[in-house]
Amino acid sequence: MEQLTFLILGIAAGILSGLFGIGGGIVLVPSLIAFFGMDILNANATSLAAMLLPVGIFGVIAYYKAGLVNIKESLFIALGLFAGSFLGGELAVNLSESLLSKLYSGFLVYIALSYLDVFSKLAQLRLKLTKATTTVEVSVENETKTPKSPVKSHQLIYILVGLGAGIFAGMFGKGGGIIIVPILISFFHYDGKMAVATSLAALQLPVGLPSVLIYAEQGYLNLVAAALIALGIVIGAVIGSKLGIKLPSAIFKKVFAIFLLLMAVYMVAGYI
Repeated sequence: MEQLTFLILGIAAGILSGLFGIGGGIVLVPSLIAFFGMDILNANATSLAAMLLPVGIFGVIAYYKAGLVNIKESLFIALGLFAGSFLGGELAVNLSESLLSKLYSGFLVYIALSYLDVFSKLAQLRLKLTKATTTVEVSVENETKTPKSPVKSHQLIYILVGLGAGIFAGMFGKGGGIIIVPILISFFHYDGKMAVATSLAALQLPVGLPSVLIYAEQGYLNLVAAALIALGIVIGAVIGSKLGIKLPSAIFKKVFAIFLLLMAVYMVAGYI
């Protein structure tokens, strides 16, 4: 029964991976802790190991056929992810589990609030409170409605993006896409779907291998769970990518945000 549950968890993570361009660890780690009783380091290791194989490759193919994958940039991001993964893994095994859980919980809250559009709503409220002129408001409105072309940046910038995402991934057992996608959208003017597709492509290389080796050396790894979850991610990523191409995901993002908030509370409470 537990093996089937691992598979179902992998499918759920795969759907999120295909929809949002994330590795799936954002749902895997808190779920492994909350529902399977793993400590955070074992959950991190299992999550990263499950994502070593190109489990989202079919999702990437679907996005590529839709003309949404930027191969060159994704390769540079993957290079940064690989290097950052080593640093993140080293940090994780040298921090206390209590501190690591609290840091992770804070990160979950931040992502959840972003998915609930809390920060954008606060920005709009501040704009109203400062009594911005009609001209400014119109220009801001037009800017949000007019898509911008992706910014062409030096390859080193994309490597640094991957490096930062890799450190977070190694520390918290994630693929890093939860960092990459917002950066590509906010700073490089990527279309949302193109950012998701490019991030997902970068995560298909075994960028988390350094972290997995570090965790395994310290005795933190469940290979059976990782294999079953990986199989589930393959199935889920196909479903998620098709949904991501064809359907709006606003409602789904809000449900996911509520899940993240609940998991953050659970993780903090477990170490109080």
